[in-house]
Amino acid sequence: MNWIAGYKQHYKALIFLGLPIVIGQVGVIILGFADTLMIGHHSTEELGAASFVNNVFTLCIIFSTGFSYGLTPIVGSLYGNRRFAEAGQALRCSLVANVLVALLLTFIMTVVYFNVERLGQPEELMPLIKPYYLVLLASLVFVMLFNGFKQFTDGITDTKTAMWILLGGNTLNIIGNYILINGKLGFPELGLLGAGISTLFSRIMMVVVFALIVLRGRRFIRYRIGFSRMGWSFPVFKKLNALGWPVGLQMGMETASFSLSAIMVGWLGTIALASHQIMLTISQFTFMMYYGMGAAVAVRVSNFKGQDDMENVRRSTFAGFHLIMAMEVVLMSIVFVMRGQVGGWFTDSAEASALVASLFFPFLIYQFGDGLQINFANALRGISDVKPMMVIAFISYFIISLPVGYFCGFVLGWGLVGVWMAFPFGLTSAGVMLWLRFRYKTRMR
Repeated sequence: MNWIAGYKQHYKALIFLGLPIVIGQVGVIILGFADTLMIGHHSTEELGAASFVNNVFTLCIIFSTGFSYGLTPIVGSLYGNRRFAEAGQALRCSLVANVLVALLLTFIMTVVYFNVERLGQPEELMPLIKPYYLVLLASLVFVMLFNGFKQFTDGITDTKTAMWILLGGNTLNIIGNYILINGKLGFPELGLLGAGISTLFSRIMMVVVFALIVLRGRRFIRYRIGFSRMGWSFPVFKKLNALGWPVGLQMGMETASFSLSAIMVGWLGTIALASHQIMLTISQFTFMMYYGMGAAVAVRVSNFKGQDDMENVRRSTFAGFHLIMAMEVVLMSIVFVMRGQVGGWFTDSAEASALVASLFFPFLIYQFGDGLQINFANALRGISDVKPMMVIAFISYFIISLPVGYFCGFVLGWGLVGVWMAFPFGLTSAGVMLWLRFRYKTRMR
């Protein structure tokens, strides 16, 4: 009973903070489902093209999200010490840093665009891949601006604002998808390109709404003093980069194990790519849910770190892990029951549906490792111990995961299932190393 009492307040606080983030992520999940459903039923070739492009851009978006997470421990610590104007100043510096990173990513992805034919993808998909790629490329800067506002509001424990904007933006995106993919309300039938245009428009609108709320809303007045009057702070900008790049690279390397796997999957053909995209949509469902709770852990940990309260840093972290494990049990039970029907939701191809069903075994295996690494990566981010995470990610995803995927998929000849067998090895090894690092950094002296 004493054990339960010691964690009770942390469970309640994490649920209060994390639930809006999880609900916002549910909106992202529903959007991913709707995208894949509409595109898959429009044509299997478009689903294969979407799989390749989305995986390439997911790498960018996850890296950019990780970079923006550098703001959370800064704002969380300032908020914990009631230094509100300085938190507003940090937001201003973060938006500048995020735009600069977005421009860098846009340049890199433009270079990739001009070399996309060399990546070994099916030739028949190129007319679909290229225009969709360009539209998503135009949206990167808006993703980064949204991330800056979101990490700021999360850091001051206002997780509901981002939730409502995400839900509204994703609803707008789904409606736009239906109209533009299928050619409704007098619009031309654009298929996959229509999905890209809808995504770009919704991302622009989410940034506009977020900016209006933060820069005009009454409850943000005490932060706007620092945003508008305290001027530029090079030390804050430097700290944002010192925290943001390691987190972005850590998350980017994790995502690269999936995105680079998509290139290997492309060597197996269009059906394999389509099946891979469907399964990634399912995996996004669990990942986003866990990450919503993990983000709450980072906020709570950064608040306690700002107060130099290491005991509650540890308690918040392990309370978050307990909650993520409980979420895994519930979500895996749902997914396991529905495993035989999932493929048919997204495509009319019987071959693709059968291939999807075969991927549930490696998918279920890696859930524990995914929850473990999400929780402790966020805890380390909350205490600003981010540089070792890059080394851990490199070992887990490049030294372990990708070679295992190639070996199982092509050397052993297991095909798509073999490529997916890499993920349990990479995610679990990352989770164990991050857990050990957290224990070392927060041990009682």
